[in-house]
This record gives sequence, structure tokens and C-alpha cells, in this order.
Amino acid sequence: MGFVTELERRFAGELRFAFRHLPISKFHPHAQHAAEAAEAAAAQDGFWPLHARLFAHPDELADEQLAAHAAAVGLDADAVTEALAAGTHAARVHEDADAARAAGIRSTPTFVIGGERHEGFYDVETLSEALEFSRT
Repeated sequence: MGFVTELERRFAGELRFAFRHLPISKFHPHAQHAAEAAEAAAAQDGFWPLHARLFAHPDELADEQLAAHAAAVGLDADAVTEALAAGTHAARVHEDADAARAAGIRSTPTFVIGGERHEGFYDVETLSEALEFSRT
């Protein structure tokens, strides 16, 4: 989501970007463990590098591939594997998903601007316009 970087540049100091997990295992069978691996990476201060790598390789999310991705971005792959096996971060991922559902969020990505869900198309210009409008 390179457009988020551009939005952060345009709205420096005004934009808050928060990531919440919403694994939809019905469509993405490895989504839960991918989210948990990202949280295991966060425990090593490596959430964003692993997140970017996982999104760049959406068809390579089996557990052994998650460990390889962690190693590729300089993380302790064994720690990620152990966290997945133990379910260390499962509750955190479930909390995010429960909060998303409670807020009416059913798909990703979802953008919230001025406290309201942005519906429809999203790109740099569309979201910039919505952000500008929310300033008024």
C-alpha cells in the first residue's frame, strides 16, 4: 500500500495510520497464522518489514514459508515458528478481528476518516480529497 506512504507525506503530522488484523480464513486459509507471524515479528521490532514481505508474497504463507520470510527480513525465524506453534499472538489477532467486526468492518483495507468509514474506491487522490474535506 504505497499510497499510504504518500498520504503520510502529504498530511505529515495530521494523519494517524493504524493497522489492525482482520484475517478472513474463509478466503485466505493462512491468514490467521500470517497475522500471528506479523505479531511475532512485532515482538522483535520487525512488524512492518515482515508485513511488507508477506503482502508481496501472498501465495507463500504456509508456516514454513512464514519462517523463511521472517529470516529474509532479518528476524529470528525460530522465535516466529515457536510463537506460531504456541499460539502466542492468537488472542491479539482475535481481539483485532473482534473489534473490526464490532465496528462494522468486513474487509481490508478499510479506511476511517473523521470517525467515519470511507466507502468505495480508494487511491491517493480519493483519500486525499476525503481527508481535506474532513478538515472542514
